[in-house]
Amino acid sequence: TNTWALHHINLTIRYGERIAIVGMNGSGKTTLIKLLCRLYEPTEGKITLNGQDIQSIEVDKYRCLFSVVFQDYHLFSFTLGENVACSSEYHACSVYDAMKKAGGLSWVENLPQKLETVFFHDFEENGEEISGGEAQKVAIARAIYWKAPFLVLDEPTAALDPRMECEIYKNICQLVDESGIIYISHRLSSCRFCSKVLVLHEGEIVQMGSHDELVRDKAGKYHELWYAQAQFYQ
Repeated sequence: TNTWALHHINLTIRYGERIAIVGMNGSGKTTLIKLLCRLYEPTEGKITLNGQDIQSIEVDKYRCLFSVVFQDYHLFSFTLGENVACSSEYHACSVYDAMKKAGGLSWVENLPQKLETVFFHDFEENGEEISGGEAQKVAIARAIYWKAPFLVLDEPTAALDPRMECEIYKNICQLVDESGIIYISHRLSSCRFCSKVLVLHEGEIVQMGSHDELVRDKAGKYHELWYAQAQFYQ
């Protein structure tokens, strides 16, 4: 393509910040995250960590800084505990804690074998079939479980209703205090819990500020997006 996915991006993310990235489809939100996680390499410019070009850091060591849930996550035909930990060995208390923060604790407590409940029927005749919303909570719990310095959520709550999404994001902001958090969501209600909102449009950051600041700017893109959604809830 001759069109830049992102250009003129100048951004500093500090440890412990709660950041929301919003914008229309195709504005470059997921591309920005994949660059940050070194799944893509920048064509021009550079990304630095504490002033050091991330290209000079061992890639596996660098990626350990991020715990990410993308839209296309996958669950496996193993137990709930193994799915959250991505390992045959896991700490039960940490899995329960992660599921609580992801809004799925009551569901876990109602499962026939709790953390030992096997998903799907590939290897277990009585395996548990789970809904899209339950699967998303497991995927979010998986990211929380690893307690990486940065937790990245790239629209992992699309199968949840707006109220549940808002509740989960609120819980994460209040209860996950050991990580910086970066959200991508089309539902702008989640931006209320963030200290900084980045508005992307056609590959550029066109606005940056708090939710309250941006929603007051009637000429800005954020105001347009906010009230485009608000009309459906009035």
